[in-house]
Amino acid sequence: MGIIQVRDVPDPTERTLKARAEREGKSLAAYVRDLLNEEAATPTIDEVMARIAADEPVPYDPDFVRETLREGRA
Repeated sequence: MGIIQVRDVPDPTERTLKARAEREGKSLAAYVRDLLNEEAATPTIDEVMARIAADEPVPYDPDFVRETLREGRA
């Protein structure tokens, strides 16, 4: 595992994070690690859009859609 050290964190930010960590029964390091893991696991909008663009297009037939709705198969 790697080590990340963050310098120059404003005092109010540190106090807020410590208080949140304490409310969750975690150390500050564990709380921040969880935040970083969550951030890393969440794709950016650019990543989401790239995945969508890479997907195969879905064929669309307006007549089939109209017929399906008309027959109540929706």
